[in-house]
Amino acid sequence: MKKYKFTNNLGLKIMAIVFAAVLWLIVVNVDDPVETRPFRNVPVDEVNKEVITNKGRTYKKLDDTQTVTVLVKAKRSVLTKLKAENIVATADMSEMQFESLVPITATIPGYEGSYYSAEASPSNLRVKVEEQTKNVFPLTVSASGTPRDGYVVGDMTTNPVKITVRGAESLVNSIDKAVAKVDVSGVSKTTAKKADLVYYDKNGNVLDKTQLEDNLGDEGITVNIEVLNTKNVALNFSTSGTPEQGYLVSGITCEPDTIQVCGTPEELEGFDQLDIPASEVDVTGATEKLEKTVDILPYLPEEIQLVDETANNIVVTVSIEAEGTRTIELSVYAIRVDNLQNKLKISFDSDTDIELQFRGVQEALNNLDIRNAVSIDLEKYTKAGNYEVPVDIETAANITLAEQPKVKITLTNKDADKSQDKKEDQDTAAEDKS
Repeated sequence: MKKYKFTNNLGLKIMAIVFAAVLWLIVVNVDDPVETRPFRNVPVDEVNKEVITNKGRTYKKLDDTQTVTVLVKAKRSVLTKLKAENIVATADMSEMQFESLVPITATIPGYEGSYYSAEASPSNLRVKVEEQTKNVFPLTVSASGTPRDGYVVGDMTTNPVKITVRGAESLVNSIDKAVAKVDVSGVSKTTAKKADLVYYDKNGNVLDKTQLEDNLGDEGITVNIEVLNTKNVALNFSTSGTPEQGYLVSGITCEPDTIQVCGTPEELEGFDQLDIPASEVDVTGATEKLEKTVDILPYLPEEIQLVDETANNIVVTVSIEAEGTRTIELSVYAIRVDNLQNKLKISFDSDTDIELQFRGVQEALNNLDIRNAVSIDLEKYTKAGNYEVPVDIETAANITLAEQPKVKITLTNKDADKSQDKKEDQDTAAEDKS
């Protein structure tokens, strides 16, 4: 029997083994290939900080290098399971070079047995070593949101009222103010709420508070929020002095005629009208309409405030007329429309008031009430068009109009409006189809 020798066809055997190994690698990589994938916003943990802090110094992180992108090279089966939270990026302060660059290493705990490589970009944490300092800042409040309807926010105070901040000298010195931000949405009673701490520089930019330490501890900041009721209060103006002989005050109005105030329920109870001293509106020697802006703030009770602090200036209008006359301004929409054709509809060409001047006995003029007494008769106006129509006013026999006023109106066909609406609907339908 012929003996089999291992060395027979040795070259072919080696080639077969190499081919099998290559084929195995190809199959494995086709089924589970090695890929590279970036994982962004991975936070950088600093270790061995005492290398710097034990010398009474600290450091400030530069160029937003406190988070990095980590490029992980591994099999697809590994990469599909990974998240940024699984990756640990570490900057060892004991390895700092040139007092500014700290190498960043990236690892993936729990995947030590798997082949992978992880590289941080940027590869160094850039820092600036500085002397450590501290400063004390008063806390101010910034509120967002809207209280429940019928309520406003009053005084807000913080607990604590000030804060001690430690950190790199340049960063602490850049703080202009420390603000407690609180959300007051939906509040309807005096309460205390947790607030977020925000630092601003002198340009109003938000500073990175993660590089600063404070003395708040676990308690944080609480804002005490005073919640007040609101109420609409009427304004009552009167005049002082006497107009020129032969003239009198025929009326006084103000804009606005009510103000919105706030206070506790006890403070607002019974406060329905704010009386302004007559000395504020002096009509001595006046012969024509007089307007004046009055600041009502000094006349509010001490415990009551305006909801809108800028609403304190009120425009007061005093009508001054010759004795035996009275002028009344009336909105065109207060005019009664009689005998309008069914096929027509009316619109007024102007939203302005019409001015009606009456003459008569002063006592009768003082008692004159023209509500529901002003009208226009459209019986003769049967076609669409623009018209100037005389205004009829019913008055007592001892009162006359100085001049009959007119108003400009437009009459349109109701059917024309329907046709236009139909056309617009057709055009809309056509656009939807296209």
